[in-house]
Amino acid sequence: MVDLLTHALVGYSLGTLLSLRYEWVTPQYVTVCMMGAMIPDMTKIQLVVPSEVVAAGLSVPFEWSGIHTLGGAAISIAIGVILTDAAYRRRVVALLAIGAGSHLVLDALLFKPSGYMAPLWWPLTAQRFAIDGLYLSSDRWPAAVAAVIAAGCWAIVRRRQADRG
Repeated sequence: MVDLLTHALVGYSLGTLLSLRYEWVTPQYVTVCMMGAMIPDMTKIQLVVPSEVVAAGLSVPFEWSGIHTLGGAAISIAIGVILTDAAYRRRVVALLAIGAGSHLVLDALLFKPSGYMAPLWWPLTAQRFAIDGLYLSSDRWPAAVAAVIAAGCWAIVRRRQADRG
């Protein structure tokens, strides 16, 4: 779960930094960015509901791992935007996309025993690029770095609010 925490903290940091630049990025929208950062990890639903069960129920081929790609994240974002009130859709799609994009970029840096990254950029390409990787998903140091950055973003916003008010 260190990996999921890291993605949430990076989403928080990105949303918070955007709130410094754009007045409309309120704490609620920072949460939307954090939610976007967790979209690709919805594949973990397969631990509770295996792909085979869903495929049998839908009578079509189905695989949860498709969500952990650019195309799967885009479809998930589209579903989230459809469920959002029309007045907020542009903002929500932008922040969900930023969050999901940060997740995919961080996962592209994962160390894989095969030496090739997962096909994260499908449908743009199914190519599995060779990469040495920077860290394992079980490493704790990326979460620690993300926590320090998130704490710094939090402190900057709090200081800015105190100066204003």
